[in-house]
Parts: sequence; C-alpha cells; structure tokens
Amino acid sequence: MTAMSGLLAFISARGGAHEQRDAVATAMTTMWHRGPDATTVAVVAETVVLACARLSVIGGATSQQPLEYPATGDEAGRYVIVFDGTIYNYRELRDELTTEHGATFITEGDTEVIAAAYHQWGDNAVTRLRGAFAFVLFDAHRGTVWGARDRFGMKPLHYLRTDDGVYLASEKKALLPFVADITDRPDVIADRQDVITDRPDVIADRQDLVDAANLSYYLTLQYVPEPGTLHSAIARVGAGESFSYLPGGTFATRRYYQPRFTPTPADDPAELYDRIRETLRDSVHTHLRADVPVGAFLSSGIDSTAIVAFAREVNPEIPTFTVGFDVDGYSEVGIAEDTAYHLGVRLLPTRVTAQDVMAELPRIVWYLDDPVADPSLVPLYFLARTAAEHVRVVLSGEGADELFGGYRLYREPLSLAAVAGLPDSMQRGLRRVAQVMPPGTKGRSFLERGTTPLEERYYGNARIFSEEEKQTLMRRYDPAVRYTDVTAPLYTEAADLDDVTKMQYVDVCTWLRGDILVKTDRVALAHSLELRSPYLDPEVFDVAATIPVELKVPAHSAATKVAMRRALDGVVPASIVNRPKLGFPTPTRVWLAGEMYEWARDVISGSGAAELLDLTYAVGLLDEHHRGERDHSRKVWTVLMFCLWHAVFVERSLDPAIPRREPVVDSAPPLRAAGPAGAELLSDEPSRPKRPPRRRRS
Repeated sequence: MTAMSGLLAFISARGGAHEQRDAVATAMTTMWHRGPDATTVAVVAETVVLACARLSVIGGATSQQPLEYPATGDEAGRYVIVFDGTIYNYRELRDELTTEHGATFITEGDTEVIAAAYHQWGDNAVTRLRGAFAFVLFDAHRGTVWGARDRFGMKPLHYLRTDDGVYLASEKKALLPFVADITDRPDVIADRQDVITDRPDVIADRQDLVDAANLSYYLTLQYVPEPGTLHSAIARVGAGESFSYLPGGTFATRRYYQPRFTPTPADDPAELYDRIRETLRDSVHTHLRADVPVGAFLSSGIDSTAIVAFAREVNPEIPTFTVGFDVDGYSEVGIAEDTAYHLGVRLLPTRVTAQDVMAELPRIVWYLDDPVADPSLVPLYFLARTAAEHVRVVLSGEGADELFGGYRLYREPLSLAAVAGLPDSMQRGLRRVAQVMPPGTKGRSFLERGTTPLEERYYGNARIFSEEEKQTLMRRYDPAVRYTDVTAPLYTEAADLDDVTKMQYVDVCTWLRGDILVKTDRVALAHSLELRSPYLDPEVFDVAATIPVELKVPAHSAATKVAMRRALDGVVPASIVNRPKLGFPTPTRVWLAGEMYEWARDVISGSGAAELLDLTYAVGLLDEHHRGERDHSRKVWTVLMFCLWHAVFVERSLDPAIPRREPVVDSAPPLRAAGPAGAELLSDEPSRPKRPPRRRRS
C-alpha cells in the first residue's frame, strides 16, 4: 500500500507546462499537512506538471510519487500518477493483473496497481477499486489525463478551469493562487501567487468572489453541496465521478457510481444479521492494514464500539481515543472509559474548553477550505490532534447511520403517517389550521410537517435558516435559489423507494458527502492523521442497502438501525447495543451564551462580510441567545463560521497562524516507480513557532 497525500496537477492547454512548475511548488506548501514526509514536483510532459506531498503509511521509499508505470518494457513510463488515498483490495487486484494479464510490479504499493488496472481495463478500472481515493493519471501515449474520486467522496478533488489549462488539487486553497480574475485592477495583483491582497478596499468591491447560490445553500444546509464551493471559479469532482481531459479540449466528468438502495424482505433475518456482522468484521480487518501504528476513535455508541471490538481481534493492543467537555451533559468520556475497560483496550481521553475552541477555530476554518457549520467537527479536531501524537492511522464510524438507518429523524415518516395518508383536501384544511395556530403551540409543527410532502420537508439532517429568514439575513437573497435545487434530482432518482429509504438516499448523496466526509478528511489531515471509515466500504453498503425498512426503524418501537444492532449482539457490550448515539456532542449552545459570547460578537460585528449578510440581524440573534430568550445557537454558529471563513480567505484580516515545519525528504533509490526522471524533492520553509491567531488591521 502507499500513503495518504496532497496532490496538485496542472495540465496546460497550450504546452509550456514547465513555466508553472515553480508556482505549483509554491502552492504545494499550503498542503504540507496532508503529506509531511516528502513533497515532489515533476514536469512529466510539455503539458503536465504533477506534484504530491506524501504521508507514508505502507510502502516506504518505493511509495514516492509521482509514480511511473510500467517500469520496464516498450511502454515504460507511459503512465504517471499522483494518488491520495488507500486501495484496500490492491493485493487481490495485483494478483489478478499478474496471473491473468501478465502485469509486472516493482513496488509493494497500491499506487502502481491503479496505473496497471487502467492500462488493462481503461476507464472501467475505477469500478474495481475498493477504497478511499482521488487520483490524477497522465497517459503519455494519448496525451490525455484521467482521474477519479471514490464512491462515497471520502477523498477530495477540486478543479479550476482557466485559459491556461486545468488545475486539480486535494484542497481548494492550493488552487487559489491560480484564480486569475479576482479584481479589475491587475496592477494591484501583479503577483498572481498573492490571490487575495492586503487591500481590503479592493476586496470590498469584489464580493463576486463568493458564489451567492452556494452561500444560500450553506446557510440552510450548514455545508456547501457538491460540486460547488464558495469560490465561484473552483468546483469539485463529485463523489463517484471520474474525469478526462485532453489538453486544449473539454474537461469532462462522468458518474461511474451511484448508490442504490434495494430494500428486500428478509425471509431469514438471522441470515441477514450474519452477513452484516461478517461483512463489517472483514471491512474493519481490511482497514487495519498499515506499516504504522493504527488506533480508533471511541464514543458512547455502537458504531465506534463495534469497530474497536472487531479491531482488537487483530490487534488487542489497539489504542482508542475519546473526547469530552467540562460542561454537564456534554461528555462521553465516562461511558467510553467503561466500554474500553469491557473491551480490554487502552483509552486516551481529550478534554476541550471554550478557550481551546476560540484559539483554534480560525485554523480549523483554514483547514476546512469552505465553512462547515457542524459543531461536531470541533471535538473531532482536538480528538485527531491527540490521536496523531500516538498513531498515524485511525478508524472511525462515519457512515453507519446513513447506511443502516441510525438517525432518529428517519422515524418521522412513520410518526406522520396518520396525517400524510389523508386525502389532499383534508391535508389542505389541516394546513390552514396549522397556519392560524400561534407559533410554538403544541401540535402546530406536527400538522405542518404531516401536510408537507417529503420532497419539500426533508433536505438533510441540518435545517438552519429557512427561506424566510434568509430574506432578512442575505443582502442579495435570490428567491430562485432554494434548498430543493440540491435534493429534487435525488427524489426523482429515489421515486420507487419508501420514505425512510428516500431520506437515507438523500443523506448519502448530500449530507454525507458535503458535511461528514469533508470535516473528517480536513480535521484529521490537519494533524497528518489518516482517518479510515470501515462502514463506507462498497461491500458493507451492498449489504446495508438490502435491509427492509422494518429492520431499520420499526413502526412500533423507538429503535433505529435494528438490523445492525441485532447483528452486533455478542460483539459489543450489552449496555451499548441499544444506547442512542450522541456522536461527540458539542456545548456550543452553552458557550455562545457564556464564555464565547463576547468573542463571537466581536467576530460577527467586525466582519467584512457586511455586503453579503445583515450582520446587525445576526448579532441580534446572538444577543437573544445570550439573554436566554431563544436558542439560536445553530444559526449563530453558522454565521460565525462563515464570518471566520470570510476573514481568512476573502478579507485576509484574520491570520490563522498555520504552523509550518520542514518535511522529511525521502531518500528512495532512483527506481522508475519511485518517481519520474527529473522529479525534485522539495524542502519546505524553515519551521516557525506557533502563535495565536491575530486580527490584522487595515
């Protein structure tokens, strides 16, 4: 196997790619955290520059990238690849390619297997890969570039199309130096490497840097949905998509995978439970493959507990990590300690304070690239920091709720069935009754939700600002841009599914990709930690997709993901099997009313985003929350994260003070598959001490 990494590619539309080599090298310094072991930049053709910052997990010196394939023969060096991720079935693919197709390999890693698979199967090679991945592959014979992201979107891949060509990168910040048209004053930005200038007076007139539609989506969903970003010029290759590009031609994406739920009556539930248990066991065992220490996150629920229980079958000494807060009701440390004791594993807890959060939040926002207003990313960031002090790889439970039906919100169609099943005329009457009931009256919300079609009612786990509220908050509210733009195509695709499974499908295609996997990738790799999600394995999904609705959220019980819980009887402690999930709860409600109030008020009221948002209205929400009149914590947190993002990426008034350090330069022998001829290993700037974030005055 190989390594997680940060990749950056430039494919010139006109040739002369070497002219951008130094600019690419400079941009790579923004992603050193993704690959602190070595950074390599290579001009591999007149039209292509490939760069990779490597985090070694398996493979050592022979895992250097960019990597050429084949190493020998008439077609030696035809393909050059940069790759971020892990292919878990690389050994099986390697054996098949060797025995059935005569492929030869000179490394022990999975990067070379991707190139060999493409040589044998072309575009269809991506359907054979089991893992988390994003890669860019250059075919020197055809002069084309091809690449892909994994099925669920665990690994990111951004792209920027310009007159010069196409740039692709693991993180958006690495592409910002190449955004050309950010001002009508070219004299102000004489050096294109300085994307956002220190001239707030110029930037104040360039709010079109921010994509208005995606800002609107963010304010409702708490994340920016694929394929867009908050920077108008930069987009993302979607989860389950591949792309192809011929220099000077069209950059084209193609969806090679779309998750399909196929609920099937379980004639023998016990057999289904057995398949779930053994598939999960195999996935966890496979995700443990590494030549470096591996740990696991451990919360209070069944998802992470099951991962640890299966992992200790392979490694009884696996270290586990949990997080808590010094706020009553917001700590899972005690439960996690009991679970760790029962499983016989070591637990290392982390405790987070409001002061910790205020000090680190600007850095977190910088690592995220786009704001994600999910408070749970805060404890995850500190949890990853602790884990990175002990291991290089950690297993986590993302995806279990979406695949197995774990969110309590999935019970809503069952609770609303009595109203939703009434004739349309009766529903319209009940809707009118609800509209005249005073806000907060018991039963009003039930009638409103029950008489609203699922397609209009459900757009994911987060429901922050309504369209009516955004009309007040947004300076340039566009009524034509609505959250249903994101979900409407998905409901069409899921038309034949029951309502519960439709909700799962919407979440897998939006919430999971836009929120859960963005935060886990960015905050883990902020600390150069590889996070693996055994539930998000194609074989696990194939089993979970068949579970009938009554074995996910039964009608006459408050339980969720029933089939998974039954499958794990005897694997996890009995006290955990039916415990509701907390998922590292974060006391933002308490903090914003108390310790963080003055700080948050200063950030929002002093923000340069006043041309985009009515900050007086936002501060009013914070003040009401502080006085205890209403709980506006989710709304305030959403605005706060955007204001921090705007200060870091648009105004440049807030310096996140990202620490820098010099990477370890890999001293691999000059094997062809250790990197193309002419590749250069780069040293980063000298290390500098950490300092607290500071607000810079204009």
